[in-house]
Amino acid sequence: MWDGAGAFQLPEWMIQFADQKQEFNKRPSKIGRRSLSRSISQSSTDSYSSAASYTDSSDDETSPRDKQQKNSKGSSDFCVKNIKQAEFGRREIEIAEQEMPALMALRKRAQGEKPLAGAKIVGCTHITAQTAVLMETLGALGAQCRWAACNIYSTLNEVAAALAESGFPVFAWKGESEDDFWWCIDRCVNVEGWQPNMILDDGGDLTHWIYKKYPNMFKKIKGIVEESVTGVHRLYQLSKAGKLCVPAMNVNDSVTKQKFDNLYCCRESILDGLKRTTDMMFGGKQVVVCGYGEVGKGCCAALKAMGSIVYVTEIDPICALQACMDGFRLVKLNEVIRQVDIVITCTGNKNVVTREHLDRMKNSCIVCNMGHSNTEIDVASLRTPELTWERVRSQVDHVIWPDGKRIVLLAEGRLLNLSCSTVPTFVLSITATTQALALIELYNAPEGRYKQDVYLLPKKMDEYVASLHLPTFDAHLTELTDEQAKYLGLNKNGPFKPNYYRY
Repeated sequence: MWDGAGAFQLPEWMIQFADQKQEFNKRPSKIGRRSLSRSISQSSTDSYSSAASYTDSSDDETSPRDKQQKNSKGSSDFCVKNIKQAEFGRREIEIAEQEMPALMALRKRAQGEKPLAGAKIVGCTHITAQTAVLMETLGALGAQCRWAACNIYSTLNEVAAALAESGFPVFAWKGESEDDFWWCIDRCVNVEGWQPNMILDDGGDLTHWIYKKYPNMFKKIKGIVEESVTGVHRLYQLSKAGKLCVPAMNVNDSVTKQKFDNLYCCRESILDGLKRTTDMMFGGKQVVVCGYGEVGKGCCAALKAMGSIVYVTEIDPICALQACMDGFRLVKLNEVIRQVDIVITCTGNKNVVTREHLDRMKNSCIVCNMGHSNTEIDVASLRTPELTWERVRSQVDHVIWPDGKRIVLLAEGRLLNLSCSTVPTFVLSITATTQALALIELYNAPEGRYKQDVYLLPKKMDEYVASLHLPTFDAHLTELTDEQAKYLGLNKNGPFKPNYYRY
């Protein structure tokens, strides 16, 4: 409104409205909540399993375990959501192949040699189009494979169907229950007339299951390849206790995994996962990222670039100093928990976000996890009668306190990017190629080269993986002259850095 002097003034009602505090009790009342909301107090038998929480109502509700399905060749050695989706999955795999040049090159270079002939690989990873390219590459190199999912939410049903149609025994579907999860792993391992001699794991659950149920299988297993922080931690624990009975390859700490999958992949996929689930705007939001390893670094960089105000928590003084030098405020979680809009865990630890933290969060705070395991957020503490769970959409829950405060929990605290969105195929090409080379190395290693311990992939192989991806960018490496190589004390063909070098 214009006053008599020609100046603009806000109407009185706007001024009053702006001065009012927005308090918790000014939220939608519990009356009229959609029937999908659920509370433990409503029914002691109400299920919080992934299948109950996240199955799309348009899907067939019959459990895949209760279906009789066969592929076009008459095989029923698989368990997927719907084998009829195979054609759609095949198209997704073909798209992924275009962004995975190193695996395709590996097929061409090694197909004649069949370096995995005789290998029987049991795998437990995310079952996506990118994994399918890896599995089909392993098959082209001579291996037999059986596969389960390492995450109950990340399986692409149509891709699992395409693999089953192609003859791969795959046991996985999106929205498995915990019981389904272990049943699928068991179906991969416990099969008459077939015994694995190699393990490819992501998180250590498959390795754990074999140790627990079928320890005698390790007599024929030549090695384990593990790609996650969580799984590697479990392997080092076994090694320290003297219980690791086969060699294991730590792919997670390979340069081509740490610096590319963990950093660059998370830098892009954190925004995708948050945007798809919440439709939120990042500019001006206050975010706390727990952990400043490679995953945390990627998340922080992406959120900062979008205009978010980012805080970091860390236990390691070196990573903490890096966060400070990168312009992030280092805090304890308790110091900022009441004010932040988003909490993201990236530690690989347990109970990073406790019930006490959850109780103190502001209304509509978004809580999610970018670490592999679901242990970082104490979701179990939220399964209490006084709290109401309300499903908003697939992989998104409101958890509502008695006073009406609610938090937005994504994927029940499981891995955000692969549960709620997808990840860049090209980066996964780097990781998948590293996994394939690790399997080839362990499978073909002469007796005695690797003891019953955990190893890193030789640096020369890391460099080879990187070199396979350079042609995509029309990139041209400089070659050392003989004089330069002698001056540096290097082989002209590498490796170019000592093992202690930090990239």
